[in-house]
This record gives sequence, C-alpha cells and structure tokens, in this order.
Amino acid sequence: MRTHIAKAGQNRRTRMIGVLLLVLCAALAMLFPPRGMAQESPDSTIKRAVAEVTSAIDADREVRSGNRQKLTALINAKVLPYLDVQAMTRSALGRHWSRATPEQQQKLATAFSRLLVNTYAGAFAAYRPETVVEYRPLRMQAGDTEAVVRSMVKAPGGDPIQLDYHMELAGGTWKVTDINVLGARLVETYKNQFNGAIAADGLDGLIKTLSSRNQAIEARARS
Repeated sequence: MRTHIAKAGQNRRTRMIGVLLLVLCAALAMLFPPRGMAQESPDSTIKRAVAEVTSAIDADREVRSGNRQKLTALINAKVLPYLDVQAMTRSALGRHWSRATPEQQQKLATAFSRLLVNTYAGAFAAYRPETVVEYRPLRMQAGDTEAVVRSMVKAPGGDPIQLDYHMELAGGTWKVTDINVLGARLVETYKNQFNGAIAADGLDGLIKTLSSRNQAIEARARS
C-alpha cells in the first residue's frame, strides 16, 4: 500500500506541485475581503493576496530560513482556514467518500489537511523573491459561482510553468478548491494515489498510510 503513495510521490509533476504551492499559499491567505468592501473578483483577490503575503514572507527572516514552527503557524493562520479541505478530500476520495463512515471522513480530512500543511511548509522554504507571476485575463460571466484564474510562474533559471487556480464562490467568499500545474490537477493526483491505497488496504489503511507519511515528513523536518 505504501508503495503506491511512495512511487506517486516521486513523480516529477507531483514534486513540482510541492514547490509551486507557495504561490497557492499566498493566494489563499487573503481570500476574505475586509468587511464593508465590495466582493473582489477571483483574479483580483489572488493578485492582492500574492503581493501581500509574499511581502510578509520577505520581511520574516525566520520563515525564509525554514523555521518549522513559524512556517506551520503561518500556514495554519493564513492558508488552511481559507482552503476547503473537506471538499478537496471528498473529491480526492471520489466514490469512496460516501462509503466512509462519518468518523473515517473526519480522520481522512484531518490527515489530508495535515499533509497539505507539511507540503506547504516545504513550499514556503523553497520560496525565492525573484519568482514572477503573470496572470491571464479572467473569463467568467456575471453570476458565475466557479472560476479559473490562470497564471504563469517564472522562476529564475527555469522554464515558465502554468499554474491555474480553480475557485468556487461559497457564502459570498471565493475559495480555492483545486490547482492545475502543467495540466496536472492536484486533487486528481491525490485521487490516483488514494485509489491505489484503498484497493490494497481499504479506507482504514489509507488513514494509517497518510498518518505514517505525515509523521515521516515531520521527523525529517526536525532532523
């Protein structure tokens, strides 16, 4: 069962997602507009978020140096609350979600949330201020509750990389529910991993695998 996740984790696109998630983190951090402000468009929200959050990272030497405690605190405070982890977990589980008990669903969402925090921590540590993000014109109609914000990430010494944000409007707030990196959807990538693990050891086996994976990542970060 662990082999399914380990092999998938070695995939080039999956590794690239880990690095590029910094931009996603920045975009998520300010998705809620202040009270009294008119609702922002999805692309305006992300542009403002990227500028504000990367500025905050630039100003914090300990975050830039990879301080795990500060990285985790930053992600929990500014990223996770605005990410619809429940919806992402449900999508990643696909047909298996409805077969899970409420307790299993909660454990899966918690483990997935923890995995995202661990992945984001590595992405923050990989951040370089020279990275440039260019945005394409937003295509959406008035009244739409779903949108895709398309961007191109240009890092020093590398080729431009497509990074698209899939967003949904819920309760008057735009939230990122998935990202697309070079044509690979994050949720779909996890879905393939989860299906293999569930086929081998069931839902409880997937929960244990995710827990073990999180523990391994955190142990490496402490070493």
